[in-house]
Amino acid sequence: MTEIIFVVEQAPEEGYTARALGESIFTEANSEAELRVAVQDAVHCHFDEGKSPEVIRLHFVHDELLAA
Repeated sequence: MTEIIFVVEQAPEEGYTARALGESIFTEANSEAELRVAVQDAVHCHFDEGKSPEVIRLHFVHDELLAA
């Protein structure tokens, strides 16, 4: 595996959540900077040494509410 993609959303209360596509990896953090570190840690813990993807892609999803 050369790449893993995480879908990042704002948490309902505060901060961010990140869920990997195709793998059972989930993490959360209070800021984007903390989330980047948490995602890297989660990926390295999930895969055996030398099997981690070379690229971690974060896809940020932002919801907007428009009044009609």
